[in-house]
Amino acid sequence: MYPKMIKIRQALSTQRVENIPSATEKELAGLQLNSRIRAGDTVAVTAGSRGISEIALITRTVIDALRKLDAKPFIIPAMGSHGGSTAQGQMGVLAKYGITEARMGVPIRSSIDVVNMGISPIGLPIYIDKYASEADHIVIINRIRTHTLFSGRIESGLTKMLLVGIGNQKAAETYHRAVLEYPFDEIVLNTVPILLRKLSVLFGLAIIENARGEVAELEAVLPQQFLEREPELLERSISLTAKLPFDETDLLVVDEMGKDISGTGMDTSIIGKKGNSRVEIKRIYVRDLTDKSNGNACGVGLADFTTKRLVDKINYDDTYVNCIAGLRPEGAKIPITYSTDKEALGHALHTLGLVEPEKARVIRIKNTRDLGELSVSEAYKEELNRHPELEIISGPEMMSFGPDGNLLP
Repeated sequence: MYPKMIKIRQALSTQRVENIPSATEKELAGLQLNSRIRAGDTVAVTAGSRGISEIALITRTVIDALRKLDAKPFIIPAMGSHGGSTAQGQMGVLAKYGITEARMGVPIRSSIDVVNMGISPIGLPIYIDKYASEADHIVIINRIRTHTLFSGRIESGLTKMLLVGIGNQKAAETYHRAVLEYPFDEIVLNTVPILLRKLSVLFGLAIIENARGEVAELEAVLPQQFLEREPELLERSISLTAKLPFDETDLLVVDEMGKDISGTGMDTSIIGKKGNSRVEIKRIYVRDLTDKSNGNACGVGLADFTTKRLVDKINYDDTYVNCIAGLRPEGAKIPITYSTDKEALGHALHTLGLVEPEKARVIRIKNTRDLGELSVSEAYKEELNRHPELEIISGPEMMSFGPDGNLLP
């Protein structure tokens, strides 16, 4: 009834930054910040809601560098509508990543209040967090990567943090509505120049992760270079990103989803839910929600089947706020739910058309960010032999369930 599984390892990029503080300090040293910051200047440093590798250490290193220049840095949560769109909720999200006032040594000023900075040429109001607007300077820290919804030369990174992140729920709603009418590139080109004229953005610190989710590269980018440099950094990020080993899959089993993994819980580029994706997956079964998601299950609706243990963890208020702000109400839909993996898999395997369950092409992953080791069904055996970058660790073996009817790790 269940296919036999083969555990494999993908040959992924191992490039990584060995010394995070040293690499960060080296990037900042080339910016000549001492000529742009006066003693006592306040600096708003962004901290987002994504599970970026070493983000607490990177943020603390930037803050320490600013304090050495006699500036007065503080942290602002820059996460659009995440954290339930409440000041306290956003503080809670940052705490999960180790970003607290005690550990950072500076205040965290959290607010959902915004200031209208004007109207873009295409008629969009431009919002900025109240505390960010009052600061003498702003520093943008974010990971460069593909976006879960739109495609373009600029997707998720420094400019998105500037537009959406520090604009709180108001900006998140505005721009997510706008991408239904305009390409994000057009929104960026019509809005970012206005913000950079009105705000003193000192620099952006771009983070690129390798296929294992580790920091592969760090680069400090001056604001006037954002629009030119970010597309190049995005291409670099894509080249290092892990992917599923096969484009066609009958059933994808995802052990966990979460906001710390992707904005939609599961990376849409990985699971074939992005418009330009070549990946074709018939059914998706997601088993659990990460603790760092704080109950935000935005994106669970991308799956066809799930478990009661995941559903029981959902904070519906936070999930609904996030999905509505992102204009993705379907992301909050609850899939068909079962108490055990054995039940869920049994039913999922019988929704694959003419494919017999034991011959189904099944892939099991931990999450869409951790694709180094995974399991694939015996149906992929011939294809495995044609991929020298895929190493067979063990198997084929029958799917193993515990006494509770759930898959073993």
